[in-house]
Formats: sequence, C-alpha cells, structure tokens
Amino acid sequence: MSISGILSAKLPPPIPLTVRRFRQPKKNIPQTKGERDALLMSIRAYVEREKPVPPLSSEELQQHAAQILVETGTDAIHRDYVGVIFSNEIWRETLATIPFEKRLLLMPKCLRIESKCPAPFDEFGLLCKQCGLCTIQDFQNEAERLGYAVLVAEGSAIVMSLIQTGKIEAIVGISCLPVLERTFPYVEAAAIPAVAIPLLQDDCIDTTVDIDWVWDYIHLTSEDKTRRLNLNGLHEEVRGWFTEESLAQLMGEPDGHAEKIGREWLARAGKRWRPFLTTATSQALRTNAEAPLSDDIKKLAIAVECFHKASLIHDDIEDNDAQRYEQAALHTEHGIAIALNVGDLLIGEGYRLIAETSIPAAHKAAMMRIAAEGQRELCRGQGMELAWNQDPQPLTVGQVLEIFRRKTSPAFSVALHIGAAFAGRLDELEEALTNFSEALGIAYQVRDDLNDKDEDNTTDGATPLRPNIIEATARERYKGDLRQGAENCMMLLERYKDQSVRALQDIDNANLKGLLRRIVGKIFNELEIKGWCREFEVKNAPGVV
Repeated sequence: MSISGILSAKLPPPIPLTVRRFRQPKKNIPQTKGERDALLMSIRAYVEREKPVPPLSSEELQQHAAQILVETGTDAIHRDYVGVIFSNEIWRETLATIPFEKRLLLMPKCLRIESKCPAPFDEFGLLCKQCGLCTIQDFQNEAERLGYAVLVAEGSAIVMSLIQTGKIEAIVGISCLPVLERTFPYVEAAAIPAVAIPLLQDDCIDTTVDIDWVWDYIHLTSEDKTRRLNLNGLHEEVRGWFTEESLAQLMGEPDGHAEKIGREWLARAGKRWRPFLTTATSQALRTNAEAPLSDDIKKLAIAVECFHKASLIHDDIEDNDAQRYEQAALHTEHGIAIALNVGDLLIGEGYRLIAETSIPAAHKAAMMRIAAEGQRELCRGQGMELAWNQDPQPLTVGQVLEIFRRKTSPAFSVALHIGAAFAGRLDELEEALTNFSEALGIAYQVRDDLNDKDEDNTTDGATPLRPNIIEATARERYKGDLRQGAENCMMLLERYKDQSVRALQDIDNANLKGLLRRIVGKIFNELEIKGWCREFEVKNAPGVV
C-alpha cells in the first residue's frame, strides 16, 4: 500500500526527515532472547489474569509495570521495557482483529547499515533499495505482501496524518525506548491499537531488533486460533510423556533386558522438540484445540522420539562419541553390541506405536511411508559423513549444508508430516512442510555448531570429528579466521530461520502457519548471539567515555 496514496492533500504536510547522529546511554533491556521471552510469558499471564482494558494512561501503565516487576522479581531498571511489553499485550487481541490492509508498519532508519546503505530519502522517509544488507527489506516486503502500509521514518506528524485519513487503524512499530517514551502521548491521543518492538540498543546507528517478535506481530491475525496457545505448557506436557511410568502406560511394560534399557534411554534427557512438533502440528489442525490430547497422538509423538533416539545411539557409535546429554553414551555404558540392538529395537517400537493407533488405515500407511523415507534420507546423510571421515578433505560451505539438510532435517520433517497425517491434511501440506523442515533443520545444526565453537572438535588435534560449518566458512571465505567464520555463521543462522518462516507462506491454514512461526522463535530462543555490534560494545565498555 503506497503511503503517498493514503495521505490526502488537505492534511498537513509531514515534517521533513532529518538525519541525526547522536548517542544515548544504553538502556538495560534483558540481554538474552531467553530472558526476554520468559518475561513476555509472565506479562502475558499477568494480562490474562488482570484483564486491563486499553487504552491506558501513562500513569496506569507505570502502575502495572511496577506490579509486574515485583511479581516477576525483575530488576527495576527494566521498568520502561516492561511497560512497553505490557502495553503491547493489552492491545494484542485487538490488533489481531484488524485487517492487514488497515495496519501501518513503522520502522526506524537506524535499522539500516548506515555506512553501506544506498537508499535515498524522500518526504515520507527512506526508500529501500532492496540491497539485502539489513532487515528493513525483509520486514517491508513481507508486510507489503500482506497488505500493510510501510514507513521507514521518524516524526509523529507523518503517523498522525496517516491516522487522520481513517485508512490506518493500527500500528506495528519498531523503535528504541527513548523514542517510544516521547511518542506515547501521540499514540495515547489517537487511541488506536499500537504495539512496539523495542530495539535492542539505543544507539541511533546500525541497531538491531528481535526478529522473531517482529514477525509474530506483523502476522498476528484473528484467523489464527492458536495464537493464545501456551506453547511452553504444551511442551511441558509432552515432556511428561517420557517418564518411565508414562511410557509404560502408553507402550506397555518393558519385556526383557533390551526393552528395559530402551525405555531408560527413551526417558533420558532430551529437549523433545520432535514429539513437540508432532503434537503442536496436530493441535493446530484440530477443530477443537482445547480438547484433551488423545492416546493416539501421544503414541505418535513417542514414536517420533523413538526414531530420533535410535539415530542418536547409532550416531554416537559411528562418531565414537563417548558422551550424550553430558552422561555416558549408551554404547559407553553397555557396550556397542547392546547399544546397536537397543537402537534397532527403538526403530521397531516406533513402527509398532504407529500401527497400534486407532486412526484410519490410509493415515497409518502415510505415516509408515513418512517414517521410512525419513530414515532413508537420514542414513544417506550419515553415509556422506562417514565416507568423508574415511578420507577427510576440506569441505565447502555448500557441502556441509547439504550434509546438515540430509542428517538433521529429516527428523523435523517426519515429526511435522506425521502430525499433519494424523489430522488428515498431509496432501495439502506436505510440500510446504518439507521446505520448512529443511530450513529449520539446517538452522538447528548451524546453531549447534555455534554453541560448540569453543569446544575441542578434533580427534588427534588435526582431524575434525565431523563436518563443521564454522570451519568451512572460515576456510572458504576468511583465510581460516574462525572468529570471522563464526560471525558469518550467525548471519547464516538468521538466514535459514528466515527461510523457514518464508516457507510458511505456502500454507493456507492460519492456525498452522501462526503456530509454526512461533515455534521457530521458541526453538531458537536459547541461543545468545554475542558480539553482534562490536563497535558499540567497545564504546560502551566500562571506563570508556
């Protein structure tokens, strides 16, 4: 939607944009995504309990923010940040009911990389040249695809002019906390739904923002009935199915030595992302997401984890890894022969659980095919890695990513496809879920390499244990500089996370699309990427004036 097309000639002209260079003291925003997401969930629960009715005055917002600080034990220095997030949450449900065509996405020019940005300005703000250097292009393209008006500028006069036309009924904004404080009176006076995603720093140059939150608010719609689904609660429920007692109820008592070890291994530590994905997908496609989960979906989720845990047993043997989950690997504890047998047993258990469900035969057949194809693709990827291990040679970035695609993506694909097959919706969703899974799996493995970058990854000090994306990137692009390789891989991680979200564009079901978008943020919120703004970290260091 064109900004100039919305504005009427009768309205006051917008204030010309002035390019300002100044630094503000850095605000104390929770530094990790995990901390920010945990605080968001606490604020969301507070809003659900208190049910405040917007619009609220500045004084009312401050009172609620103070109460949230007390209840959550959050440092008082985060008060302004808490106030912004609280305001977002009280408007969230109202925003969801407003059509995309009636919304404005307002972004600050400081999201660009100023020293390299080729974009000029006109009277309405920055005119993005689609160079791909920053997130402005991605946010703008997606928002305009949905129907938003998009503005990259500062100044309340422009926004107020748009509101006065009557064609803008809600605002999704990105800004630093100082600007949000100054613009609140204008938003309050307009009394229209407005959410604001705070920048992660207050420097007015080369700033960054929580991309997952922006995507969440841009796509928020009342058509997505899962938007209020408690993903953390659902994840905890899925984890509860993997105690030995719960497994016995759903699978029967273990029979013999091998099954006993298999159950112990199945109950051992794990994040349960794959069974969670199966369960969440089926939930999104149900007509009544509030109804209790059936034993059938629980068995399917356990089957998915059986396949995954079997692959870990075999993988540890093939890679000669002595530990898993910071404990002895199964073959270290029980020997290779027993571990191989237990791995094979778990694969059989997975197929047995699928067969024992009470779902239609056609759906079972589809699930059997999905599991078999996933197992085949995973073994192909592992075969590529094992062949490389026999004669290690430098790998290109593309070759490492292809191994990731074959080794890690299939488990996500199996989980999602089985959830869709359970709902009887596989045919319409299979291709989109495959594309989503491939990008998600690659991002997941890149994240693992980033997390492991400080650990020793060699067998004899020279030969890598496994293909590593940081080493490949450093060698191919930075003459072996691992630090530069890691920094590039941080951007690569964001690229594949973004690609997974883009794959959702081909899904027509609003519930599934919204839920999977949120799951991408949930899966990756544990990674804290440090060093993303070295220039300002140096300038903001203690003792630097």
